[in-house]
Amino acid sequence: MKNRFLITTADERSWRTDKPILCLGEWCRLYERRQFWTQLDAEVVPYHWDDRQQLYKDYCYLRNLHEELLVEISTALNQFHNVDHSIRYWRILVGPWLGYFTQMLFDRWVMIQRAVATCPIEGTVILDLPLDDVIPNEMADFDRLYISDKWNHYIYGRIIQEWTEIPCEYLSVDPEDNKIPITATAQQLSLKRQLKQLVKRVLSRISISLTRPTDAFMIASYLPRKESLKLQMALGQCPAFWDSPSPSILKPVVSVRKTFQLLTNAVQGFEQCVRTLIPEQIPSIYLEGYTQLQDQITQLSWPQNPKFIFTSTSYSSDDVFKAWAAEKVDIGCPIVIGQHGGLYGNGLWSFCEEHELAISDLFLTWGWTEDSSKHLSIGLLKLLGEGEGIWDPDGELLLVTCTLPRYSYWMASIVVAGQYFEYLKEQFSFVDVLPPRIRQQLLVRLYSHPWYSSEVQQWRDRHPDVQLNLKQKPIKTLIQQSRLYVATYNGTTFLETLGQNIPTIMFWNPNYWELRSSAQPYFEELKRVGIFHETPASAAAKVAEVWDDVPGWWNSSEVQAARRTFCDRFARMPENPTQVLKKALTELVESKKAN
Repeated sequence: MKNRFLITTADERSWRTDKPILCLGEWCRLYERRQFWTQLDAEVVPYHWDDRQQLYKDYCYLRNLHEELLVEISTALNQFHNVDHSIRYWRILVGPWLGYFTQMLFDRWVMIQRAVATCPIEGTVILDLPLDDVIPNEMADFDRLYISDKWNHYIYGRIIQEWTEIPCEYLSVDPEDNKIPITATAQQLSLKRQLKQLVKRVLSRISISLTRPTDAFMIASYLPRKESLKLQMALGQCPAFWDSPSPSILKPVVSVRKTFQLLTNAVQGFEQCVRTLIPEQIPSIYLEGYTQLQDQITQLSWPQNPKFIFTSTSYSSDDVFKAWAAEKVDIGCPIVIGQHGGLYGNGLWSFCEEHELAISDLFLTWGWTEDSSKHLSIGLLKLLGEGEGIWDPDGELLLVTCTLPRYSYWMASIVVAGQYFEYLKEQFSFVDVLPPRIRQQLLVRLYSHPWYSSEVQQWRDRHPDVQLNLKQKPIKTLIQQSRLYVATYNGTTFLETLGQNIPTIMFWNPNYWELRSSAQPYFEELKRVGIFHETPASAAAKVAEVWDDVPGWWNSSEVQAARRTFCDRFARMPENPTQVLKKALTELVESKKAN
């Protein structure tokens, strides 16, 4: 067996080209650099979660480990900060990071162990990266870091140094080279966000003077603005537009972190690794910056004693909101979380869904319910109050794709890491078998994101004649100009098109997008009438079959019956959602008072 030099990421500063190499995963081999790495003597470590049954088993194990770690970190943080908060408080504040980090670290750990078992490894390069560049300030910063080669290289390096015998070569790097680049698209988005934030701040200041200390607090609810206004007025309060400030920025202090430790003596292997690296990697806002975070929330103009708190998206990356909400929940304020995307209620597993259910007193779904008494079926929050959508019977064929990080992140029944390349191949296969006359009317909507900067080039190389759209127009506009919408992943958009009665065809590989048993009959019914397909060839054949008379197929009684049944479960469009919400939220407040 040939000795090889281990490559952990796509950062070529850590590569050796004078030796046979072992790439830890497909994430090392960037498409735009294929002329470089195809010339090397290279092998790739088989990805452990290509065994999807093992992936689910590992998720179940990590879910249980998360609960153990949450208890330990809650105790440790209470002692460190001399406070006495509940586990639920720390679950709200630290839980998202702890879950994400534990799941990501496990993946990195297993792949390093796999590499060691693959062949003799004669060495690897560890880049000397400043701690400021690899320890997140807060959750939003962590969201930016974990998709980067830099952070992943650091994590792989820590595992290699402490838990393997792989020889390490250390390389000093220019600190400026460590900065994560911001693309032109990201800069444009940043400017748009700044404008939106300015508008929000102006509206917030106006509404603040009219609010009361006991008013319900709603932020990032996912409700259309009109429905949010109606709900707040129905609750007897002046509509308010709340804005969450950014948390303070603090540098990690090594000496401080050495005093914050989890017990590692009684465990070995990965469980020792995660307990060792949690104190090293925990965001600064939860450790060095916790006092400043507390000072920040005391200065907020938000209600002091709200009837309830309602959000759909702030529960994860908004640490100022989470700290404030956790404090209010600790003194008895109910928190309501609204579903904000697809996969909920139908995917076999989802850490985010389970976390949101765990922290909430009431979980608003788009239609489905499970055994939990917390579930309340409301409908498509984002589209409440809207009618049927607009589409063009003579328009284009719209294919909408997704983009996922090259590295694994939070766990759900979706494609993971290098499996994304298989997903891309399915999109290409779909186009391959479309009749030429339909292909000429195809528009592919790409999700523009630096996770995969080479997507456009891959499409150009494979199908140079296909029209591509990278958010030049809002997706709502594209749908209005299309006669048929094609969904390629288990996400949000097909729920919205089905809910608005827009002709839709869906396809994805069920081995990568596993469904829970309660959802399978609904997808089977969609499959029976030709809406849902498990192969690109089947989906393309259906497109060709109905293309010349999409309204005739879509408006047939059996297709509409299947659509309505599915939507009643996963994408409801109720006629009077405000009253349903008001009643549920009022009952929640009263039950809290009674207890």
